[in-house]
Amino acid sequence: MIVSASYRTDIPAFYGRWFLNRFRAGWVKAINPYGRQISTIPLRAGVDGYVFWSRNAAPFQAALDEVRAAGFPFILHHTVTGYPRRLERSVIDPARAVAVIRDLAARHGSGAVVWRYDPVLITSMTPPSWHLETFAALADALAGAVDEVVVSFAHLYRKTERNLTQTAALGEGFEWVDPPREEKQALLTRLAGVARARGMKMSLCAQQGLVVPEATPGRCIDARRLERVAAEWGNPRSVSARPRGTRPGCQCHESRDIGEYDTCPHGCAYCYAVGSRELARKRFSEHDPDSEFLFCPPGSIPLPEIPSLL
Repeated sequence: MIVSASYRTDIPAFYGRWFLNRFRAGWVKAINPYGRQISTIPLRAGVDGYVFWSRNAAPFQAALDEVRAAGFPFILHHTVTGYPRRLERSVIDPARAVAVIRDLAARHGSGAVVWRYDPVLITSMTPPSWHLETFAALADALAGAVDEVVVSFAHLYRKTERNLTQTAALGEGFEWVDPPREEKQALLTRLAGVARARGMKMSLCAQQGLVVPEATPGRCIDARRLERVAAEWGNPRSVSARPRGTRPGCQCHESRDIGEYDTCPHGCAYCYAVGSRELARKRFSEHDPDSEFLFCPPGSIPLPEIPSLL
């Protein structure tokens, strides 16, 4: 089993102490975001590896060291886009994010760290020419540290559209558009050429309708990459996970996610995982790092701890 931590929130940036508590205990309680069923997910027994997602993994470096020392390979997807503050209120500065990625790649190998330039959002502040310039600068800074960059155009879910519209209306003074398919593919082709020239392959996340020869479908939760990481660390293992995407076009291998929506306080205007930024900030402030849940559901009764699997 592969554990995802988490595409629903930024555990490395904000919930590292909680993750380590649960990792040491060997299990966690997670809530299905749709049916609200509660599951117990093992974090040691039967686990093949981890996939982490973050915009700031600096506070999580000790946790990554501990996961590796326990014999579990991991992949860290680290996002850095360099968007204006009107779109990304509180993410770390791009130069600092690049430094974090380079440091983690030096410690754990380029296979363990993947750069995400995601989502690609076209606005009056970030037209295609802005993306070409910014992407090239970031690719220059990350050349030699990572071998893959994952991209996708913004998925304009209802809550994403609402957040973008509200942000634009609150005196922020910008407009956003969803370009036609041909324009997206043209930009992807040029970005892929930039990546290739810096020794990186470009993968496209869950958008098969935009695939071009230079940007092929990606697999963010990738059993084969986990096997490669394990082998590079001198601990070869077979990762048994079948392809099972989480949405149409997704090529990921099967995983169990331990995160919770509406808990990331980064405040990005385009975020698909946060419907209410106020609720996310409130939940973050109420978070208990000693809980078995990332965010304990109202009325739940904490269960006694099971023996540690350390």
